[in-house]
Amino acid sequence: MKRTRTQSIAWGAVALLVAAGAFYAWRSLAPQGLGEGFASGNGRVEATELDVATKLAGRVAELRVDEGDVVEAGQVLAQMDTQVLQAQLEQARAQVRQAQNAKLTAAALVAQRESEKASAQAVVVQRQAELTATQKRLARTEALVKRAAMPQQQLDDDSATSQSAQAALSAARAQVIAAEAGIEAARSQVVEAQSAIEAASASTARLQADLEDSQLKAPRSGRVQYRVAQVGEVLPAGGKLLNLVDLSDVYMTFFLPSAQAGRVRLGDDVRLVFDALPDYVIPARVSYVASVAQFTPKSVETASEREKLMFRVKARIDPALLRAHQDYVKTGVPGMAYLRLAPDAQWPEHLQIKVPQ
Repeated sequence: MKRTRTQSIAWGAVALLVAAGAFYAWRSLAPQGLGEGFASGNGRVEATELDVATKLAGRVAELRVDEGDVVEAGQVLAQMDTQVLQAQLEQARAQVRQAQNAKLTAAALVAQRESEKASAQAVVVQRQAELTATQKRLARTEALVKRAAMPQQQLDDDSATSQSAQAALSAARAQVIAAEAGIEAARSQVVEAQSAIEAASASTARLQADLEDSQLKAPRSGRVQYRVAQVGEVLPAGGKLLNLVDLSDVYMTFFLPSAQAGRVRLGDDVRLVFDALPDYVIPARVSYVASVAQFTPKSVETASEREKLMFRVKARIDPALLRAHQDYVKTGVPGMAYLRLAPDAQWPEHLQIKVPQ
């Protein structure tokens, strides 16, 4: 019995030594706090998303990319059916040619009316000369009749001739006025034809723009996240086909309490450690700090309640680093963000920058 009690005491001592060693090892290996010069928060990787959508209603004729493809800005991603637009464009071009022909016809008519006016003016000159001659002859005849050197019949004939010449002059002048009116009418036809040309040309330009917009291009470089529509589907105006992730604008969003958020400046250094890549430390910089707190209680009265105020912070990853490692970029990945609040604080060894090679 005595031997058993001694053995129990010995085993108890060993257990205490093992527990003490384990506690010491845990204390020595456990991560130490970062200190007052740092702050940290949980977050997830996010990126700017863009929807590629149709401008006009139509049928999807072709999709040239699939989910996961990396695309460049300006790359054609999809093609809409353009048969109707092509027909409308040909019609508009025909209307342009028709209006151009109408303008040429109107311009020729203007020239014809101007020629008629010149001819009418020449007739006016001729009729004026004839009237002058008849008036002079009438005056001589009147003088001779008064002296009984010429019969009264001759006077009546010369008077009628003078009146006829006066009427002919008036008719010639009316022809000039009519020719001027014809010129103005022809010129208005030229203006109308020019307006028709401009209207048809504008329709042509609009249809060409619609045809250009029927080629759906990537607004930015990025990765296709998912396809919303398939070839053959008919979409309304603004119908979505693809969703892109901009690989040049990737960031992590996390939250800090008001005491720490008040010390954050735009451009401050941040180190990101992702759960999926715990061996790497990714550099980033603060690009946004919310001006309004979130998680705000209904009434803030005590210091403990004020601690519930949280401000959203965004840490943006360098676009050049993203381009070099775009295969690693995935949204939704959780991780930790470590923010240096004091400019003179030194990053600890386990937060030194380490990026994939």
